[in-house]
Amino acid sequence: MDDATDVTGQTDELIADGERAEAVLFDMDGVLVNSEDYWVEFEREEIFPAAVPDEDVDVAEVSGMNYREIYDYLDDEYGTAISHEEYIDRFTEAAEELYTERVDLLDGLHDLLAELEERGIETAIVSSSPHEWIGWVTDRFDLAESFDEIISADDIEAASKPEPDVFEYAADEIGVPPEACVVVEDSANGIEAADRADTVVIAYRIDAHGDIDRSSADVVVDSSDDIRATVLELTD
Repeated sequence: MDDATDVTGQTDELIADGERAEAVLFDMDGVLVNSEDYWVEFEREEIFPAAVPDEDVDVAEVSGMNYREIYDYLDDEYGTAISHEEYIDRFTEAAEELYTERVDLLDGLHDLLAELEERGIETAIVSSSPHEWIGWVTDRFDLAESFDEIISADDIEAASKPEPDVFEYAADEIGVPPEACVVVEDSANGIEAADRADTVVIAYRIDAHGDIDRSSADVVVDSSDDIRATVLELTD
């Protein structure tokens, strides 16, 4: 197991003595919906062969990044063989089908959000995806009114994950210090960003990412039940 607190262990030490977490920030792709399984396949089989046909790019390099920044990253690191416009069109077309037809919602999410609301815990979606993509998910699964804030990396003029800016911005928007926020993330870049923002980090281990570095997470979990148990323990 990664160098992190086991979900079955004590989590009291992750929050200041006598306190509890005041907010829970959820990543969307790979956490709220199982889109990472599809995105990894899409990037590996369609985007990378078209954009950088002569390079062997590990999907983990770009996982968690805003999709626009992925193009810039590929262009800077390897040089791209397709235009920015073609790249954007391919991603947008894939995203609409993915979010409106294919992905599944995290098991038990509605019940977990209801319990957090009863406890007075602030909640937010914090995603590298644009608001249009987030909207496809919240509309399809009736989530628009379930979160206190819905935040996209597009909301700020800063680098996306693994930079901490989007989580720092989210904490400021909901009025909770970062150290009193729990972040649920799945990607290496997202985990690093949340850690650098000084939040309490729950790393959700999914097959799409394989054996990535999760050592900066405070807790590593393997199921929706584990997410629920850990979040509720930290906010109790």
